[in-house]
Amino acid sequence: MNKKTIQVHSADEHSREHEGSRACMSRRHFLLSGGAAVVMVSLGGFPGMAQAVQALKADYPHQKIGSLSALKNGVPLDFNYPYPDIRNILVKLGVPAGGGIGAGNDIVAFNQQCTHMGGPLDGTYKAEHQVLGPCPLHLTTFDLTRHGMVSAGHATESLPQIVLEIKGDDIYAVGVMGLVYGYSAMTTKRTA
Repeated sequence: MNKKTIQVHSADEHSREHEGSRACMSRRHFLLSGGAAVVMVSLGGFPGMAQAVQALKADYPHQKIGSLSALKNGVPLDFNYPYPDIRNILVKLGVPAGGGIGAGNDIVAFNQQCTHMGGPLDGTYKAEHQVLGPCPLHLTTFDLTRHGMVSAGHATESLPQIVLEIKGDDIYAVGVMGLVYGYSAMTTKRTA
């Protein structure tokens, strides 16, 4: 009978022995590299990073869409921006929200088309939960206190948020964060 000997290494011996010849990163190296990258990005360590972050927001001409004195908690105001066929909602939520403006950081505006398949969200605002939806196509609901993040349903992207500014009593739309369904770059309408 032939007896074969199997050599067994401890985990430390194995990792030291093959450390320089690995085809892929170890979990430890991945986590350390990722952590370093996050720190560099957050500190602005990469040239051009500020421009890349700015590119996420499309700027358009300022357009007055409402006034502070006319807004009431939980009562939405519809408006079109940046093009006549893009429907949006302006609402004073009554609770602080991501991207909110005003004294309570509770005034926000979002596009009213579901990011999943473009379903209409007009008239679906629920003041008691500060959500928009559900979409009539696949029941996606969006949390307006968290930058329009998906709270339920099939969509995988947040609602495009309209960037707002206040000048005196007037509320202005000044840009769009995100891509409106049906548009390829927020400058030209998608044809397919």
